[in-house]
Amino acid sequence: MNAMTDPARSAHIPFSFELYPPRNDAAVTALQATIDHLAAAGPEFISVTYGASGSSRTSSLDVLRYILHATRIEPMAHLTCVGSSHDEAHALVREFLDAGVRHFLALRGDPPLGFSEADDFLGDLRSAGELVQLIHRVQAEHEPYRELLIPGLPGAREVRTERPKVRVAVAAFPNGHPRSRSTSQDIDTLLAKQAAGANLAITQLFFHADHYLSFIQRAQEAGVEFPILPGIMPVTSPGRLRRILQLSGEELPSELSIQLEIEPTAQGQRDIGVAYAVELAQKLIAGGAPGLHLYAFNQHQTVLSVLDGCGLLTSHAQPREKELA
Repeated sequence: MNAMTDPARSAHIPFSFELYPPRNDAAVTALQATIDHLAAAGPEFISVTYGASGSSRTSSLDVLRYILHATRIEPMAHLTCVGSSHDEAHALVREFLDAGVRHFLALRGDPPLGFSEADDFLGDLRSAGELVQLIHRVQAEHEPYRELLIPGLPGAREVRTERPKVRVAVAAFPNGHPRSRSTSQDIDTLLAKQAAGANLAITQLFFHADHYLSFIQRAQEAGVEFPILPGIMPVTSPGRLRRILQLSGEELPSELSIQLEIEPTAQGQRDIGVAYAVELAQKLIAGGAPGLHLYAFNQHQTVLSVLDGCGLLTSHAQPREKELA
């Protein structure tokens, strides 16, 4: 019996979500409601993206604070190397730590609008590995020790040198990074991030389970020890699929594309996208994936429907209404 038919195994598969900061004041209330719905499902964490060169610094931090204070879920802050000096990056990490954030996704980052890979758009930090090291270094400075009250001795404190550990995730690319020359280079880069202190990876989206499963096997054989979560993005319209392919460089999933193009209704397209994502997730779980990371597009219904289709939702968290995209 595999995970596709084993409710006991499916019930223990962790999952997480990715959101982006609201683009205007009107979207803030809607996003908070979405977060409430997602949090009720019991994710391991909810990550929040961060714009290049700090373009969404304040709004990202506002969303992270809402997750911290309005839910029991751990927020994960995205950070990039784009355009920051060492001092600026240090201050940003410190600001997130001061707010209570202990989970980070360290990314090299893509060129801002108007730049290309040939331009020097990075700051003092030149790679995700350097950013991982910086996060750990700032954490060590932020909490060099802890003081604990000693029971029975009023006012007495015990000094502990161990610190609460931060989770520092990095990106992984099952079908290769656009700048990579080979699969082995992608694996070597992941090993370098591990050596820098990364303890989790989240993949870029993909459309075929074999792409992820074969990548995981090669990574583990090469010595990658941390979990690598598969990133799943439910695609609910032909337009969204075209946009995703343009941004990611992934190959066209012909079967999904054809189904979306010939379906005339938005609801029908949504159902197709959910069914495709459910089948993909089930294959990943059956293949031993350590969890699922779902790109939510700031809507809760579609990703919750995917989890429901995989048998990963409790009854109180199951989706109730329809969202069209």
